[in-house]
Amino acid sequence: MSKPRMVACPQCGALTEFSPKNPYRPFCSQRCKLIDLGAWANEEFRISDPTPPEDLEIDNPD
Repeated sequence: MSKPRMVACPQCGALTEFSPKNPYRPFCSQRCKLIDLGAWANEEFRISDPTPPEDLEIDNPD
């Protein structure tokens, strides 16, 4: 039998098993999963920063 894959919980850093046995994967617990969800809901995390308007302008040579 193979050794279970262990990963660090993204929230607290505790090692946790990354397998179907862990319903909270990649988190170690429901608490860590909910803390992460709350951070997304509070907009503490985002996919990327908005592009500044000056970067959206097209340079038109005169």
